[in-house]
Amino acid sequence: MNFFVEGLQGAGKSTLVGRLAERFPQYRVFREGDYNPVELAWCAYMNRKQYEAVLDKYAEIAEEIRANTTAEPVLSAGKDGREFSEGGNKASADEERYVVTYTRILTDIPGFHKDLEKYEIYNARVSKDDFERIILSRYAAWKAEDQIFECSVFQNIIESQILYYEMTDEEIIAFYRCLKDALGERKYRILYLEAEDVAGSIRIIRKERVDDKGNEMWFPLMMAYLEDCPWSKKHGIKGFDGLVRHLEHRKELELRLLREVFPEHAVILRSKDYSLDEIREE
Repeated sequence: MNFFVEGLQGAGKSTLVGRLAERFPQYRVFREGDYNPVELAWCAYMNRKQYEAVLDKYAEIAEEIRANTTAEPVLSAGKDGREFSEGGNKASADEERYVVTYTRILTDIPGFHKDLEKYEIYNARVSKDDFERIILSRYAAWKAEDQIFECSVFQNIIESQILYYEMTDEEIIAFYRCLKDALGERKYRILYLEAEDVAGSIRIIRKERVDDKGNEMWFPLMMAYLEDCPWSKKHGIKGFDGLVRHLEHRKELELRLLREVFPEHAVILRSKDYSLDEIREE
C-alpha cells in the first residue's frame, strides 16, 4: 500500500505523515522539498544544457548541487505516447532530466535559490500541455510500494491549474481522470484531512508560522503568491478574505475529486480530530 496525505494548508498533513511514519517504519517517506518520484514541488527540473550551466555558474557549490540531484530519463506521458518537449523541440528519447532539490541547499550566495526557482514546473513556468505531460508521465512510471507522500496529488498541481492556467473545475477533473488512469492498478490511499473551518485554520497557522521575534513568515508569502497570479487579478482576489475564498473553493473541488474520481481510494479524515484506526493498509 502507498499513502498520499492531502489537505489544505494548516490541516495537519505534516503531523499525519509523521504519525504514519511511526506506525509503518518500513515505509519510505517523501515530504515537501524531498526528491519525489511523482511530484516536483520545490525542485528544479532541467535538461542537460541547463544543468551544466547551473554547475558552471555556481562552481563553488557544484558538489553540493550534484549531491542534491537525481538524473531521470525523459518519459512518455503514457496516455498518448507523446514525449516532454521544450519550446516546441521534441526531446530525444535518451536525454536525461535533472531534478535538483535546491531548497535543501543552504548557501548565502546571492540569488541562488531565486535562480533555481525559475526551473520549477509550477506557476506556468512551462506550458499547460508540458505541465500535464510531465506530471502524468511521472505517475505512469512510478512503480514502488510502501511509500508515504506529503502533498503530491492535489495541492501544488491544483494551485497551478486554478491560479496560473485558469482551468475550470471540469478541466481539472478531466486531468485527474487521466492521472488515475496513469496510476492503473497500483495500491494506494489518498488520506484527505478536511478542515471544517478554513478561516479558523488560516488564523491558527498565521500565529504559528512566525520567526523568533513573532513576525509573520508564512502569511505574507502566501498573500504575495496568491495576489500576483493571473486568476486572482482577473477575479479581484485580495487579502485574508480572498485567500479563504480561494481555499474553500479548492477544498470543495478536492472533495469532489475524491468522490467522483478516486472513491475507492479515498479516506476523508476530520482535520486534527481523527484516529489512525480509520486508516487501513488493505
